[in-house]
Amino acid sequence: MERPPAIPSKLLAWWMEWERGETPPGRVLSNLKTGGLREVLEHLAADQATADQATADQATADQEAGIADQEAGIADQEAGAAGL
Repeated sequence: MERPPAIPSKLLAWWMEWERGETPPGRVLSNLKTGGLREVLEHLAADQATADQATADQATADQEAGIADQEAGIADQEAGAAGL
């Protein structure tokens, strides 16, 4: 049987019940588990991995662009020196 999607506000409410001392830890863990906390965490982890990869890809592109700019500047200097 498939579980319904997690409702983050419900997960937070169960957590807050535990923080206020209204619900014992075992009951809270049970609620979080059956409420889909794992799926929420897996989704967040996947989003973070995607964001990290995008950041790394952008850093590589920026670095490559910087190298190309430096090489162009050196070529311009050499061309200017050859023309003297």
